Amino acid sequence: MTTPSIDADTPEVVRNDERHEYEIRVGDRVAGIAGYRDEPGRILFTHTEIDPDFGGQGLGSILASAALDDAAERGLTIVPYCPFIQAYLRKHPDFSGEVSWPE
Repeated sequence: MTTPSIDADTPEVVRNDERHEYEIRVGDRVAGIAGYRDEPGRILFTHTEIDPDFGGQGLGSILASAALDDAAERGLTIVPYCPFIQAYLRKHPDFSGEVSWPE
């Protein structure tokens, strides 16, 4: 099986409010998701997953960056329950959004 290449299609991140997830799409395929729950003034990131067919291409970081930026632009406090989102935020201390670390 050949791993799909992101070179052929530029990844696009969209917020799917009905499914409560951000999706990263490559061409016509959903290559990964970042699940969330909404609370008043807050967004709780619960799970991030990249399709194994798209692994190792940096899509998780693209997804995390776009999802976090969107939440910050909407004025939401980010609560990172998802270990991937937590790791992304720790690697990017310059992130400008408000973060409330879960206990």
